Amino acid sequence: MPPPSVPTRSFSRAEVASHNKDGDLWIIIDAVVYDVSDFAALHPGGESVLLDVAGKDCTDEFYGLHRHAVLQKFGPKYAVGVVSGESPKVLTKVQPGDISRVPYAESSFWMGSKSPYYNETHIAFRKAIRHFVDTELRPHAQEFEENGGKIPIELYQAMGRFGFLAARIGPGPHLKGLKLPGGILPEQFDYFHELIAHEETAALGSPAFSDGLGAGFVIGLPPVLAFGSKELIAKVAPQVLLGNKRICLSITEPTAGSDVANIACTARKTPDGKHYIVNGVKKWITNGHFADYFVTAVRTGPGMGGISVLLIERGEGLGTKPIKTSYSSAAGTAYVTYDNVKVPVENLIGKEGGGFPVIMFNFNHERWAIICAVNRSARLVAEESFKWAHNRKVFGKSLIEQPVIRFKFAKMFSQIEAIQSWLENITYNMTKMSYKEQSATLAGPIALLKYQATRVAHEVSDEACQIFGGRAITKTGMGSIIESFQRTYKYGAILGGSEEIMADLGVRMAMKAFPKDAKL
Repeated sequence: MPPPSVPTRSFSRAEVASHNKDGDLWIIIDAVVYDVSDFAALHPGGESVLLDVAGKDCTDEFYGLHRHAVLQKFGPKYAVGVVSGESPKVLTKVQPGDISRVPYAESSFWMGSKSPYYNETHIAFRKAIRHFVDTELRPHAQEFEENGGKIPIELYQAMGRFGFLAARIGPGPHLKGLKLPGGILPEQFDYFHELIAHEETAALGSPAFSDGLGAGFVIGLPPVLAFGSKELIAKVAPQVLLGNKRICLSITEPTAGSDVANIACTARKTPDGKHYIVNGVKKWITNGHFADYFVTAVRTGPGMGGISVLLIERGEGLGTKPIKTSYSSAAGTAYVTYDNVKVPVENLIGKEGGGFPVIMFNFNHERWAIICAVNRSARLVAEESFKWAHNRKVFGKSLIEQPVIRFKFAKMFSQIEAIQSWLENITYNMTKMSYKEQSATLAGPIALLKYQATRVAHEVSDEACQIFGGRAITKTGMGSIIESFQRTYKYGAILGGSEEIMADLGVRMAMKAFPKDAKL
């Protein structure tokens, strides 16, 4: 059967072969016949490229140079029929939301393995989320990834109505009364549902666009929900969860990154005690350029006990400028300035001088979410590379037939699956532990896993670049996802705590638990 939108008229290969000249140029791609006579002069590679395959089956040549998406986009306009007695053989995602059939393109449960972690609610949830991503987000992803710009609030609101935003900050009271993807009830929702939400966002393969869709929300709203007053939560949370307002976490400064205690942005109370006056700067604030709310770390006194956290609304005295980073401006990475910004004391999150616990509160969750996204991105890169190695012909045979290439995949697959296994183990423990237990037990393992996940991302990027060659350093075309990944995977190695800090934290936590009577 021909694909949808392809005319049902049939042609023999001999008939197609007769259309082999300038002005009368037909080709065959995967059993579908295309009349590209009018397109030939517009072909980016020149008309001669098409004349060389005029009247012929050029399936191999096409897929050696183009992604299938090109055929999906332009094919229907030029398709005139199918080859008699033949049908398309190229494996594609026929429907939005489909699970990939490429080995290791999905984690093991979704490839058919048994798992104690997932149930029917997770299956329904992933199906709904992936369908939403494929139909509502993916059509916009490449445009914003390439050109940048502010993602429309309407798209953010669509995510809010669908329950996508709420699903990215874990189970909790904030889910009450909200619609969740797949018809999941709030009491059914767990951290595995959230893991799926992070993975599906990362699977877009457009990191700036993905981060622009609420990376600031994932780390900005939880401190408000956990430490904000009832009045502050009531004011902020519903608007943010529904996508009507955007929020970010504003902690990092030009001179204070992992060293949170070095924060210099000040907040001084007015004589009447009703407001704080905030002055200072913040840097590399994800979503900051278009955020409405800024969860801001400020200095209200000396030392570690002099750090506080305020919710600051965009307004007079607060300015944002975009920062040009390795990915596009769609992420809204910003330089934030506070110039005598007047903030009501009611916007204090937690206690004055008690900001350090507020800041540390969400670090485990943030790092865990980064692991979810980094490993899913690495998996996407491995899938793209595996497809390419089967498509690409070199020295008269497929690239995958080279032992050195197969060894690269052995490393990629085994490392990605190892990260996934530890991630799911940690996630399971998150579903069984209170926050206090998680802080005591999981901080070290999460730190070590984040370190290992970003090291694996480095290895995967390196191997994929070697497999794709020049296409891996070309922003468009067959290697676009690999190019994007090799340019941006270091975000995960820096944000939320650098690799060095994570490795050291993990070992220090192990040292803390080391039994004093243990001897060789």
